[in-house]
Amino acid sequence: MEEFPLSAPLSFQCDGAQRFCGAVCGALDCLQALLAHLPPDRAGIRIRGIDGLRPYLAGKGPVGSIAAAILGPRTRAVRAILFDKTADTNWSLAWHQDRTICVRRKIEVDGFGPWTTKGGMQHVAPPFALLAHMVTLRVHLDPVGPDNAPLLIAPGSYRRGKVPTKLVGEVVRQCGVRACLAEAGDVWLYATPILHASEAASNPVHRRVLQVDFAADDLPGGLEWLGV
Repeated sequence: MEEFPLSAPLSFQCDGAQRFCGAVCGALDCLQALLAHLPPDRAGIRIRGIDGLRPYLAGKGPVGSIAAAILGPRTRAVRAILFDKTADTNWSLAWHQDRTICVRRKIEVDGFGPWTTKGGMQHVAPPFALLAHMVTLRVHLDPVGPDNAPLLIAPGSYRRGKVPTKLVGEVVRQCGVRACLAEAGDVWLYATPILHASEAASNPVHRRVLQVDFAADDLPGGLEWLGV
C-alpha cells in the first residue's frame, strides 16, 4: 500500500484533510469541563443540547470558523459525537464513508433513505451530493499518538464519490493511508465523505475526540437538520 511521506503535511484542498495545530488550546479546559458529565464507558455518544458548546461551534468560534472558511458564512454544526477510546472501549472500525445525517423528524423525500435511529435521534442517508458539500472537524481533547488508534484516512478518496463496499479496499490502496496524529488542542478538518478507519489501540489510554459535522445547505421537502 502506498504511504505518503510523513514530512508532507496534508492540505484540505489537495487531500481532503488538514491539521490545525493548537486551534483550541485556549479553550481546552472549558471544552473538557463541558463534556465531563458524559459517561466514560461508551464508545461514542451523540451530543445535543449542551448550550455551552455552541459558541465554540458557531461560525466565528474557534471550531466553527475552520468549517466556515470552507463552507461560507451560513455554516452550522449539524451533528456532534464524543468518541472516548480507553482500555475498556478499545474498538476498531473498518474503512468506510460517513453516509448519514441527523434530522428533526422523518419525512419521506425522494433520494433520502434508508432511515435509522441512533442514540434516540433520527438519521437518514441523503443523496451523496449533499455529503460532498459537508465537512467534519475532530477536536482533540487528548493527545493521539501512533499507538493510540489515530484516525486513518485515504487522502483524496472523497473525490471518488460514493464508493461501493467491494471497491473500498482498492480505492484505499490507490490513495494510500495517512494517520491523523494530534496533540491535545489540535483540530483535524476533513471532507465528510473521505474514506477513513480506526484500528484498536495497541497502547490504549484516554483518547477523547469531539467530532462535529458542518453543513451550509438547507434540506429539501420540509426536512430539517437536528443540529447540536
